[in-house]
Amino acid sequence: MLSNYEEMELGWFWETDAEGRIVYASEPVAAKLAGSPDGLLGRDLMSLFKSPDDADRRRTLPFQLIRRAKFEHMLAMIDMDGVEHCWSLSGNPQTDAKGNFAGYLGHGVDVTAQHQSAVESSRLATSDQLTGLANRVRMAAKLDGIMSAMRAQRRPCAVMLVNLDRFKPINDSMGHAVGDALLKQVATRLVKIVGDADKVGRIGGDEFQILLQDAHDRGSLGELATAIVEGLSQPYSINGSRCLVGTSVGIAVTPFDGGTSEEVMRNVDLALYDAKCGGGGGYRFFSTEFLKAANERRELEQDLMDALSRGEIAVHYQPVVNAATNEVSGFEALMRWNHPKRGRISPAVFIPIAEEANLIPALGEWTLRQACMDAAKWPGELRVAVNVSPIQFANENLPQIVVSALANSGLPPERLELEITESVFLGDSFETDARFAALKRLGVRLALDDFGTGYSSLGYLKTAPFDKIKIDQSFVRGTTEEGARNQAIIAAIVALANALGMETTAEGIESFDQLETMKALKVSHIQGFLYSRAVSAEELTGYIHDGKWVIKPNGPAKQRHSRHATFRKVGVIHDNHYYAAVLRNFSASGALIDGIVDVPEGTQFVVDLGEGQLAVATVRRAMNHQQGVEFEQPLVDDGTGGLCTRHRVSPAVLAAAGLTYDPSNPKNNLVAKTGDGQLSLPAFHTITEWKAAIEGGGMV
Repeated sequence: MLSNYEEMELGWFWETDAEGRIVYASEPVAAKLAGSPDGLLGRDLMSLFKSPDDADRRRTLPFQLIRRAKFEHMLAMIDMDGVEHCWSLSGNPQTDAKGNFAGYLGHGVDVTAQHQSAVESSRLATSDQLTGLANRVRMAAKLDGIMSAMRAQRRPCAVMLVNLDRFKPINDSMGHAVGDALLKQVATRLVKIVGDADKVGRIGGDEFQILLQDAHDRGSLGELATAIVEGLSQPYSINGSRCLVGTSVGIAVTPFDGGTSEEVMRNVDLALYDAKCGGGGGYRFFSTEFLKAANERRELEQDLMDALSRGEIAVHYQPVVNAATNEVSGFEALMRWNHPKRGRISPAVFIPIAEEANLIPALGEWTLRQACMDAAKWPGELRVAVNVSPIQFANENLPQIVVSALANSGLPPERLELEITESVFLGDSFETDARFAALKRLGVRLALDDFGTGYSSLGYLKTAPFDKIKIDQSFVRGTTEEGARNQAIIAAIVALANALGMETTAEGIESFDQLETMKALKVSHIQGFLYSRAVSAEELTGYIHDGKWVIKPNGPAKQRHSRHATFRKVGVIHDNHYYAAVLRNFSASGALIDGIVDVPEGTQFVVDLGEGQLAVATVRRAMNHQQGVEFEQPLVDDGTGGLCTRHRVSPAVLAAAGLTYDPSNPKNNLVAKTGDGQLSLPAFHTITEWKAAIEGGGMV
């Protein structure tokens, strides 16, 4: 029976002596491995096999043989005629008459088919079927393994989350087949940029993860993130169609940003969220402020759910002014939230929270009804414009809701203007056209909001019955900058609107140079702080008692960069002296500095922003202990939502100026060697020499 069992190759038997040398092996197996029945005799049993690479050390065949204990179903790999086979081995130790170990008697079975099946099942269970990359399960296991291995040595590991911007509209409008093809191309590009497929995984939808062991240098990580953003944002060609998506990246570095894989993933997700909230198309490193903001956001979401019933939501109205006459033609209705404990909360904060919590339909309908009721009380023909979100527009009951709001308020339909964004055109075209037709039959006006910022197509302007195009403020801001093309774009929009019989409104006008530019480009209506902020319904009645309101524009002569409020310690270097000061607010072009007294206008000095960042500045306004300064070179976005100088000064340049770094004080790490506040500047005694060092020498 045993011979028959061996001949059928259902299994094989083997025996070793005390030194592990083979003294018996079944003939069929011996013939295959050694060419003859006796070819294996005298060979070390372990010389035939290699242990699986992923086996635990305690589960390897050598370990079991050394123990001289019984073992069963131990997997070992063997090469037979160039083909790798998997054998399951079992062995029982033998002793001689004196009880000494005499070797093993054992049994082996070829389980190659079963092993390959198990490997394939494991691969399928841990691989993304669409892209072939590791899936969420395998990436989580990798991160756990990396953190366990590195925890003792506190070696770093960088985790990146990569998410596509505007992928869902493409997937919805062009079909899942196109979406899948796009994701495959994204995966291919991402692997090429990272340079190692084992470091990249797709963890769901349009989200990818990258694990980089021993990576912690933020400069290098920022460069990689920039390459990812730029590389994945290039156009894709799929079945003859051209697809464009953006990319956002979140970055966390262990152990600084989390001691466990759960903490790291939570924090890198918060970094990605901040990158998306910043408009997408960039990257963010995790900051503890993000965690604080997430907790606050969760609390605000709970409060927002009850804000309507508590009467905390109000509608304010921003005037829309005729560019030629400065006369108000209507108002845009804007939601305002007065929190009982936190006070006024910006719509930029609570609107995204409302979108995530699915509160937009309720808030939007309430705003529509309230705006109609308020506008019905206004004298004359003043119009009210109300934003309609894509979620509201997709609701088939929207026309009935508008009818109800008009009927309950008594507002004539022609005095209601619904502002709709371009994203509504990404849905079903038949339903979109039907919704527009239904709204237009009611007699209300329709405005295309934020034109040019989303998925602009001239095709839908041929059929969509718009009465107005609103030019987004992102185009307006750039019109006064030298060499900008925004003026040409706005001129084209105005010409298009005129040809189609539509009005135009330029949003976000804040300075006289912007206003004059819009007038020169023949924009018909203006909206922005230069005329008025949004005012409450009660305030509004005092301005429009006779049905007319002419506003005289008031504001700065020239466009200003947006300012960031802050409280940050800085240093000011002037005439070989180093002064401690506080940065109160800053923008790309200038700042307000507190702590130096009565500095004459026109004075130049060097501002030490910390971490080797030095900027040459000129005093433009002097107000006792506060100085308004203008930077000679504009600051740039640092990728984390803040601003920094274009270059950092190298330690060698600082050393030549008699300065050193103090890394323990990251907010103000430029330190004079003398220690008494007097700088010894053997190389640079003047602002001109400082500028030469900052702009040209030893940059990193």
